[in-house]
Amino acid sequence: MAKHEDQPVPIYSSLAPVYGDGSQLDEAVIRFDKIKAKFVDVFSHSPDVFARSPGRVNLIGEHIDYEGYSVLPMAIRQDTIVAIRKRGADEEKVLRIANLNDGKYSMCTYSADPNQELDLKNLKWGHYFICAYKGFHEFAKSKGVNVGELVGLDVLVDGTVPTGSGLSSSAAFVCSATIGLMGAFGVNFPKKEIAQLTCECERHIGTQSGGMDQAISVMAQTGFAELIDFNPIRATDVKLPAGGSFVIAHSLAESQKAVTAATNYNNRVVECRLAAIVLGIKLGMSPSDAVSKVKTLSDVEGLCVSFAGTSGSNDPVLAVKEHLKEEPYTAGDIETITKESLQSIFSDSPTSLDVMKAAKHYKLHQRAAHVYSEAKRVHAFKDTVSSDLSDEDMLKKLGDLMNDSHYSCSVLYECSCPELEELVTISREKGALGARLTGAGWGGCTVSLVKESIVPQFILDLKEHFYQKRIEKGVINNNDLGLYVFASKPSSGAAIFKL
Repeated sequence: MAKHEDQPVPIYSSLAPVYGDGSQLDEAVIRFDKIKAKFVDVFSHSPDVFARSPGRVNLIGEHIDYEGYSVLPMAIRQDTIVAIRKRGADEEKVLRIANLNDGKYSMCTYSADPNQELDLKNLKWGHYFICAYKGFHEFAKSKGVNVGELVGLDVLVDGTVPTGSGLSSSAAFVCSATIGLMGAFGVNFPKKEIAQLTCECERHIGTQSGGMDQAISVMAQTGFAELIDFNPIRATDVKLPAGGSFVIAHSLAESQKAVTAATNYNNRVVECRLAAIVLGIKLGMSPSDAVSKVKTLSDVEGLCVSFAGTSGSNDPVLAVKEHLKEEPYTAGDIETITKESLQSIFSDSPTSLDVMKAAKHYKLHQRAAHVYSEAKRVHAFKDTVSSDLSDEDMLKKLGDLMNDSHYSCSVLYECSCPELEELVTISREKGALGARLTGAGWGGCTVSLVKESIVPQFILDLKEHFYQKRIEKGVINNNDLGLYVFASKPSSGAAIFKL
C-alpha cells in the first residue's frame, strides 16, 4: 500500500467518511445543505464540487518548521469548506468569491487571469483564494497538465476555524481552495505535492510559512497526530495515549500574522537565518560560503553537533552558548562577521527586506537556542508516545515537554503575549498536565493536555477564571463560548466531495 502522503486526496460521494456518524454527521449535513442553498441563492446555480480542509493544533514543535525541523500537530474538527462551480464558456471570465458569513466578509471579484498580481497593501479575505488559484495554475502548468480554456468561477466559502487563533484558518482556507480547484478541474495530485504546493501558495500573501499547517491539513488521519518531516514532506502517524485529551482555548488576542509579519513572524525567520550564518562562520565556514549556502539552522546543525562532540555531548545548543552572544546584535555587528550587508544577503526576499526596515537589533542566541531545543522536544514527545511507560507516566512526561516548550517560546522566542500567559497559568492551576501557546503566537490559542476524566470540569474552570470577565465586558458572547474553548481528538484531513 502506498504511504498516505503518496496517495491522492480522497473523493467522496457522501459526508460519512469524514464526519463519521451520529450528531457530528447530522451537523455536517445541515451545514452542507445551508452552503448549497446559499450558493444557489447567490449564483443561481448549484456548485459542481465541495472541498474541506481542517484547521490544526500544533502539540509541540513551534517556529521550527521553517528551519527544516519536524513538528507534531493534529487536525481538529473545525474546518473550511469551499464550494465551486465552473462558469460556462459564454459567461464572464471572472472569479466571484462569496462567504456564508456575508455580514463579515463581503463578496470579492477578481479577473480569471492566473498571472494577476495581488495588491498586498489592500489585503482582502478573497486574496487567500487567489493565492490558491495562482498556485494551482502554476503547478498544473509545471506538471504539463492541461486544465482547459480559462473560465470564470463561482465560489462560496464557509469556515469554522476561528481566525487569528493560531489554529491555521488561513492554511485551511488555502488548502480547501486548492483542493476544490482540483476537484472542479478534474485533476488530483499526491497529498505530499499538494502540501508543498499550498505552502508555496501562501507565500503569495507575504508570510514565509514553513509548511506544517498545510501538511497536516492535507495529510491528517482520524485518530492520529502526525510527525511531519520536511524536505521531502513525510507524515508518520503518532497514536496519542489513552486517558488524555487536548483542550484548545482562545486567548481572545487575535494574531494578525500577515499584518504584523515584518515585526513578528518574518522577523524571527530572518533572525534564525542570521543566527545560522553567524554560527556557520564561527564554526569554520568562509563568510561567502555561509551567506550563499546557509538558509536555516538545520543547515549548520552538523557543525554545532561536531563542536559539542569535543565536550562529549551531541547538543547543538552548546555551540549557540559558545559562539552567539546573549546581547542583541546590531546590523553592524552582524555585517562585521558576514563581510556583507544585510541588504545584499536578503536581496532576493522582499518580505525580509521589510524586516530590515523595522528591526533595531537581532537576538540570535535566543532564537537559535529555542529552535535547537524545541526540535529535540518533538522527538522526545514522539519517543515517549511509543515507549512502554504506563499511560499515567506517559501523560506526565508529555505534559512536562509541553511546559518546557511554552517556556522556550515565551522567554527565548518571545512570541507570547499577556493573555496567553494568563491562560497558560490558569490552565496549569486547574489541572492541565501541560499547557502551552500553539501556532505562531502573539495571540491565538493555548493547547492543554488534560486527563479525559476532568475535561468538562477543566473547561468550566477556564470559563469561570478566564472567560467570565471577558463575557461581562462584552468581548465575547456567552453563547459563542464553544467556539473559543473545546476539547478535540485528532480529526481527518482534506477531502473532495461530489454530492
